[in-house]
Parts: sequence; structure tokens; C-alpha cells
Amino acid sequence: MKPTFGLLCAALLVASPPSLAQTAQPAGRQPLVGDDAKDESDSELAKQIQNPVGDLISFPLQNNVNFGYGPHGGAQNVLNLQPVIPFHITDDWNLITRTILPVVWNPDAAPIPTVPAGTAPTSFTAFLSPRRAVDGWLWGAGPVVQIPTISSTTLGSSVWGGGPSAAIVWSGGPWVTGTLFNAIWSMGGAPGPSGNSYATFLANPFVAYNLDDGWYVSTGPNVTANWQAPGTKWTVPVGGGAGRTFRVGSLPVDLSLSAYYNAVRPTAGALWQLSTQLTFIF
Repeated sequence: MKPTFGLLCAALLVASPPSLAQTAQPAGRQPLVGDDAKDESDSELAKQIQNPVGDLISFPLQNNVNFGYGPHGGAQNVLNLQPVIPFHITDDWNLITRTILPVVWNPDAAPIPTVPAGTAPTSFTAFLSPRRAVDGWLWGAGPVVQIPTISSTTLGSSVWGGGPSAAIVWSGGPWVTGTLFNAIWSMGGAPGPSGNSYATFLANPFVAYNLDDGWYVSTGPNVTANWQAPGTKWTVPVGGGAGRTFRVGSLPVDLSLSAYYNAVRPTAGALWQLSTQLTFIF
């Protein structure tokens, strides 16, 4: 996978066709017709995709190109396969499952041993969440599990891990904003620079402003900490991007493109990141 994935998706983002279908309007609102109905449908879908505990089946493909990565400042490519599947537990509660399997392409990091490509650990999160928002607020909480799906020990730890995860979201008018976070500790493993134990933290604050015809602008940096790393433990990105929800035939699709500069980063960490996400909505 090369950076051309992002360029292709950016071209599709600009050239994407208008919506061809409509969704039912919420109770108490006047029905919309023509272009107004099309815009409303796409915008509402965009807002649901922006909600990490939204009641929507989706399959995001997120491609991240990390520039200036490693001891020689190369480009690392990470393709995240991220299916999101909600389960209706009761009339009042959902269980939202989110899985992330990274497929990694690494630059040469000699003399550090690396493999050119492979899979990294998978993270699985299950959020218990109310089915209905209250005054625009919705939350979810549950466990996160790290599964050692590595194809090489140079791509992550070979031991399982786990911890808590939570998200809180507010949606009102064109805005969707909130935060998702988790903390993961390894279940055993050896400590030290060459060990396979770990302790990590992630916070994902996000803000999206939705425009007409499914377009939106957003920011959603992944602020992370690796507590066992030597030196600087934090990665703090700054940036944002834009996206659009539209339809290919009857299939809703979301495309977004964003860029982030790592204002704080560990030694040999990437200088900046180009992120492209293609999401299929079911």
C-alpha cells in the first residue's frame, strides 16, 4: 500500500456523485423534497458516522502514511481495517463493537530489525451505550482487548492486553463533538527495551462541523502515550481535514482526508501523517 491510496480517495472525494436515495425524517419535522431531502439524508448519515457509539453498521478502511518515521526518516504506511457492528441488547441499550486490525508497511530501520510488511496487534472494544441520546448527549463504556495478531515480533507485542475504554459525544445542529479514550496494560510479558510488556494510553478528541450535501470539516487527533518507552512518551498531533458522505447506487459511503503534524513525538516518531478514510455504511 502506497500513498497513492490517499490520492485516489481524494479524487473520489471531490468527484463523488450526489446522493440518490432519501431516509425517513424524524417525527415532528416537515418532510423535505428534492435537493433538500438529499442534503438532509447525507448530512444525517455523516453525523452518525462521526459518532463512535452511533447505532450504525459500518466498515471503515483507514490508511495512514507516517512521514519522517524511523531512524532514517522514511514513510511508514498503516492500513487499519475497522469494522463497527452494533448489537441491540434491549430496547434501551446497545453493545457497540469496534475492531481495529492494522496492516503495516515499514521503511528500512537498520540497524533496528524490521520486516517490510505484516499485521500488528488487533484492538477490540465493546461499548455498552444507551440507544437514545439525552439533550444531545450519548456515552459508551466497556472493555478494550489487545489481541497479539502480529506476523512478526518487530510489529508489536506477542502477549494479550486489556483495560477500560469510554466515549462521550454531544450532537446538536451541524456539530458533533466528543472524546474517546482507552488505557491498555499487557497481561504479563517481559519488561525492558527488548521486552514485550506494554502500558499505553489513547485519547481521541474530535470535532466535526457538517455542511450541505454531506460535506463536513473535522479534526480528530489520536493523542497517545507509551509509558514504557524511553525518552518522550507522548505523541500529540495537530491538524484536521474534510470529508463527504454520499451514495454509490444505494450504498452509502463516506470519504475523508486529513493531515496532522506531530507537535510532540518520541525519538524516531513520525513528523506528520496523511490520513485517508473510506467507510462503507450498511
